[in-house]
Amino acid sequence: MDAKKIYEFWLNDPYFDEKTKEELRAIADDPNEIEERFYRDLEFGTGGLRGIIGAGTNRMNLYTVRKATQGLANYILKEHGEKKGVAIAFDSRNMSPEFAEEAALCLAANGIRAYIFPSLRPTPMLSFALRELGCTAGIVVTASHNPPEYNGYKVYWEDGAQITFPRDREIISEVNAITDYSRVRTMTRQDAEEAGLYRVIGPEVDDAYIENLKKLVIHPEILREEAAGLKIVYTPLHGTGNLPVRRVLSELGFSQVYVVKEQELPDGSFPTVSYPNPEDKNAFTLAIRLAEEVDADLILATDPDADRLGVYAKDSRTGEYVGFTGNMSGMLILEYILSQKKAMGTLPENGAVVTTIVSGKMSRAITEEYGTDLIETLTGFKYIGEQIKFFEQNHRHEYVFGYEESYGCLIGTHARDKDAVAAVMALCETAAWCRRQGRTLCGQMENLYQRYGYFREGLSTITLKGQEGVRKIGEIMERIRKEVPEQIGGFPVTRFRDYREDVLLDLAAKEKGKTGLPKSNVLYFEMGKDAWCCVRPSGTEPKIKFYIGVKGESEEAAEKMLQKLSEALQGFAG
Repeated sequence: MDAKKIYEFWLNDPYFDEKTKEELRAIADDPNEIEERFYRDLEFGTGGLRGIIGAGTNRMNLYTVRKATQGLANYILKEHGEKKGVAIAFDSRNMSPEFAEEAALCLAANGIRAYIFPSLRPTPMLSFALRELGCTAGIVVTASHNPPEYNGYKVYWEDGAQITFPRDREIISEVNAITDYSRVRTMTRQDAEEAGLYRVIGPEVDDAYIENLKKLVIHPEILREEAAGLKIVYTPLHGTGNLPVRRVLSELGFSQVYVVKEQELPDGSFPTVSYPNPEDKNAFTLAIRLAEEVDADLILATDPDADRLGVYAKDSRTGEYVGFTGNMSGMLILEYILSQKKAMGTLPENGAVVTTIVSGKMSRAITEEYGTDLIETLTGFKYIGEQIKFFEQNHRHEYVFGYEESYGCLIGTHARDKDAVAAVMALCETAAWCRRQGRTLCGQMENLYQRYGYFREGLSTITLKGQEGVRKIGEIMERIRKEVPEQIGGFPVTRFRDYREDVLLDLAAKEKGKTGLPKSNVLYFEMGKDAWCCVRPSGTEPKIKFYIGVKGESEEAAEKMLQKLSEALQGFAG
């Protein structure tokens, strides 16, 4: 059935509500918009749904959420997991409470108990709650740091991590098998509550989460002496981090915390930022202004679902605020954890740090320094969470820390996804320790560069929206994998990995092997002088991403190398 016919079906079938039909009537004379909304079903990918809010099969709405939940329910019933229930959380985005409610009622109608938070919560709290409550699965309604018009739906399994292979494929099959929206089950909240299938999660779960975080503090004695002296500006960017971040900092003694008032309250339209992403320096405009007024030491920002942390710190030499990439803040926390646990004799002999193939490479130098194994996974924190499960099953390693370049990390195993609330706590403890040593975070970062090398990373993205964009992104990936370059920007390619085809080519030795990781549409180049680059389509946005990294003998040398490599990669999309 073509897009126009599906559009007319939605417009005329009594199953769809009048508000949906009003929205569809408004685009009756726009064939391109009809095509975009109905040319496909919104894809339930390996993590769940993400898309623009609106009416249509290719949009986030009550009907696509119900369909996804029915598919998940069918899978849970086949796995006989209905008695353990499903935990549900949602963020501050438009329609998030409504989507979460629809998911809960669909599960209840299938005889599966739903545990739902009464108000917005960070994504890592969903990961924690489903394990705390002993649930089979979890759902969090969020589009993370995407623009305001987006929302999403992520699925977690009983280990607390996002679903991975083969479970993700099996759930996708159940969702795709549903072709008739009217056969999706639902019920009223009153009926669900009376049946004991709709439960509101109480404050005891919030308390347990905070207590678990506080147990991760390495030097409580340093916090007692230094925390009150640090001035911190914090912005939740209209999202879920406000209450838990302020609570944990307060309970640890950080009394000088200044919140950006304009961005304090939840608002799914994100009126003060064009893009609620702590990776974007523009998101810090108001926070930097406040920091200058109060002479803050640190500026912290969490994204709408509080799994990513952005950081600025005051440079005592210049008096200016310097931005930290996700790799930089990750390395500050990593080196602090390893060095302090090593000094205290609490660093496990079989300890492991987990990261992704596109994250910065300073971690290898740091883990080698402290005798800790480094394990690389595919891009996506769900693979880091999966490693924690493997460690618990085979006992080969003990998890110490996990991070990825996209401003996410996890200390501890209370959750199995990146946790910006825990990251705030860890970074502030690191800053307090630095203060005890008479230095700032900027000074500590320079120490790491001098000790391990000037690592620099970059990310270039090309946005290609719509049906034509999907086709173009596919063409770019196929062209690169078929014409593997011998050099990029003057850097000789030494090894090439195609994770979709599970092929590793050693160009120098002219040998062929396997990547050793699950199949994924990712291309990776190792080059001379410790340079590297990776190309992959985004799993959540209409973009193709080019990750790059270099190591220089000085800051200037590294920046020049990075620029040279970045310029060379621009031709890949031509």
